[in-house]
Amino acid sequence: MKAMKTNNGEVNKIHHIDFFEFVKSIPDESIDLVICDGPYGVTTAEWDDVKDIQQFNLRLVKTFSKLLKIGGSLYLFGKPDCLDFIDYRSYLKLNSKIVWYQPSRLAQGRLSYTNNYDIIAYFSKGKAKTFNLDAIRVPQLVELEHRKRCENVPSVVNGKYPKTKFDERGKNPGDVWGDIKQLTYHSKELLSRDVLHTIQKPKRLIERLVRASSNMGDTVLDPFSGVGTTAEVCVENGRNFVCIEKNKHYVELANKRLKRIEEERATTLFP
Repeated sequence: MKAMKTNNGEVNKIHHIDFFEFVKSIPDESIDLVICDGPYGVTTAEWDDVKDIQQFNLRLVKTFSKLLKIGGSLYLFGKPDCLDFIDYRSYLKLNSKIVWYQPSRLAQGRLSYTNNYDIIAYFSKGKAKTFNLDAIRVPQLVELEHRKRCENVPSVVNGKYPKTKFDERGKNPGDVWGDIKQLTYHSKELLSRDVLHTIQKPKRLIERLVRASSNMGDTVLDPFSGVGTTAEVCVENGRNFVCIEKNKHYVELANKRLKRIEEERATTLFP
């Protein structure tokens, strides 16, 4: 993959630095997609110690609006209230709030209802230039015979809803995702127990975002890259990446991960 340049060095590497320091070296309107799985502001962990998560997220949205190309996209992870008290409309367009549904979470509320989902806020800079539906289709859940009967009603046959017809390639995943589960202690891709549930997201989840909102050769920014899931997904899908992480241990784990991919590829090419 051809390496591009920022003012602070090459892309396609993990940068060990604080994002708000590194961002000064990224040219405006140079990024196609941002995957931002940063602080949620709900735990006492050092990386999550944010006094006001809404103001923190507003700062991020402002920053990403400068870095994104026209038509570029942002996926911002958070809890249900992560955007409730900020006005982001002059910076980016909020297309939808994806619900990442996790009914099997161990924590159970005693005084109120248990939170069983995270939000992935899907923004774009103007109208999104890229949405590759065919790359992220999921199996049809509606029983086929019932669906075909529905397609024979006049509003579908002769009306304004022809696009509702059954597609054998699968359907749009919608904005509630319950088909991708959190990692567990038994997950083969888990790099360390220390990053379970908080730092490391499933590859399938990041793959869906990357494939949907970027094309081969595009540049993907991950400002809080943790153990390098976005970097791995980008390498495997022909995207460039700019990954930033200030935790040295996570950077080491991410680099080992990328080295393993290179070694596996070398073995495949030269067995």
